[in-house]
Amino acid sequence: MLKALVTDVDGTLTDRRRRINTAAVEAIRTLVDAGIEVVLASGNTVCFMDGLCKMVGTDGTIISENGGVYRRGFGGTLHIPGDQKVCLEAFEVLRDHFAGEGVRLELFSAQYRFADVAFARNIDPDDVRTVVRDHHLPVRVLDTGFAIHLQDPGVSKGTAMRDLAREMGLLPDEILAIGDSENDIEMLKAAGVGVAVANAPEPTRSAADWVPRESYGDGFIETVKKYYPDLFSR
Repeated sequence: MLKALVTDVDGTLTDRRRRINTAAVEAIRTLVDAGIEVVLASGNTVCFMDGLCKMVGTDGTIISENGGVYRRGFGGTLHIPGDQKVCLEAFEVLRDHFAGEGVRLELFSAQYRFADVAFARNIDPDDVRTVVRDHHLPVRVLDTGFAIHLQDPGVSKGTAMRDLAREMGLLPDEILAIGDSENDIEMLKAAGVGVAVANAPEPTRSAADWVPRESYGDGFIETVKKYYPDLFSR
């Protein structure tokens, strides 16, 4: 049995306008009440995730900053495997480069981040990757569709999920993972079952074990009904 669910947030629990799918929230509460561990995973900050967990009704187990930060429960230790220093140094190089082209890079929630760097998508992510490659910067560039992230290449949602699984006394094979973006690929591959909702780009869908017909939060609901039929047939 799949004893835990790790789910992305933006694009997976939301609609195309980034509004939370309330039926998806109800589905999560059904899982939690049945004893299924639910982990929210995102590129967003810990403080954002804490508020979301309280509103949704999970126990505060999170993967934040695309795996650069993770924690078991609200009272658990905040683990920070990501090296933010290399990300900040890389951002300085990018900022100077694009300033020379008349583009100002805008940091997102810098004071609340512990492991990565996120900035606005006012430039092509592939242009960022080119500068990173040409300058041999030791970071990974992630495009979540909402922001561009610079990340320690040794961490991902997948590495954080495996570490959390050990802390939770679970095997990765006992976890269902659901996502929609390139930053979810490692997580989908590491889980016992990886699902990409239908709005996910082709590389993410190709990494998944199954793709529902529905997109966004409706795809999440279709997925949990498929893999936990006893809980949703009542």
